[in-house]
Amino acid sequence: MSTDERRVLVIAGPTASGKSEVAVYVAELVGGEIISADSRQVYRYATIGTAKPPGEVLSRVPHYFVDEYEPNRTFSAGEFGEEGRKIIERLFQRGAVPVVVGGSGLYLKSLIDGFFEGVPAEPHIRQNLNDRLRKEGLQALVRELEKIDPETAAKIDRNNPRRVLRALEVFYVTGEPLSSIQQKKKVEVKFSSSWFGLAWDRARLYARINERVDWMIRAGLVEEVNKLRSMGYDESNASAQLWESVGYAEVLSYLRGEIEFTEMVDLIKRNTRRYAKRQMTWFRKEKRIRWLHLHDESELKEVAERIAEEFGSGQ
Repeated sequence: MSTDERRVLVIAGPTASGKSEVAVYVAELVGGEIISADSRQVYRYATIGTAKPPGEVLSRVPHYFVDEYEPNRTFSAGEFGEEGRKIIERLFQRGAVPVVVGGSGLYLKSLIDGFFEGVPAEPHIRQNLNDRLRKEGLQALVRELEKIDPETAAKIDRNNPRRVLRALEVFYVTGEPLSSIQQKKKVEVKFSSSWFGLAWDRARLYARINERVDWMIRAGLVEEVNKLRSMGYDESNASAQLWESVGYAEVLSYLRGEIEFTEMVDLIKRNTRRYAKRQMTWFRKEKRIRWLHLHDESELKEVAERIAEEFGSGQ
């Protein structure tokens, strides 16, 4: 089977765009199984705040990288790409279509383009960088990254402290910029990909985000965070990918008495909207994406049928 015949279907879009629902419809139509390119859904017990698909959806179509690891395990984009490509190979061998769905551009790029992020962590350097983050602020570290690795500084989410710290850590561990290491260690990818993106009018997307946050609160997001902490997954030992992410970080502030309940809800909505904006900024740079515009929830199934048809015709 040639690379062109070994095609992966990618469905991308910002948070609350309906991509998980569309992916399930598409997978059922094309005989596919779903690989979740989400940095948080991989963790067990974190269900409401990560908007995981409900159990009946997970039973309809096999999903990978959902509920796989304990919350105290670090799981990088590089590791996701490596493990995800192994799953893709197994799916091809069984004649199933790999359907990749997610809003994390870095995870998608790691999986599809095979960039390398395998430099091991160095606790002393990481601690020093975290101390500097608290004392000097994120923008000071961003300016430092711009000097030592402008290529990485230009492409990562510079509002995400974890991404900035990781790029600096790689440089101080190896003496080389992350961008240079990724070029030298680039992985051979033995498949092609077809990318589709879900786009909404900004006002409608923001309304969907607000509605989702209200649902999360009603569904028990605060209780979920309390349960995680009671299980021993507190801020000191759980993954920063979880506790520093939108939704969980604000609830933690509320539980520590730093903000009121209504402020917590407003902050989750505001920060999720900002996150969606950053996602779309990243996705607009990805020229492989064919955008499909939605105006209403009722169009999700129709969009899925269109994706399945275009993918089946080799587009």
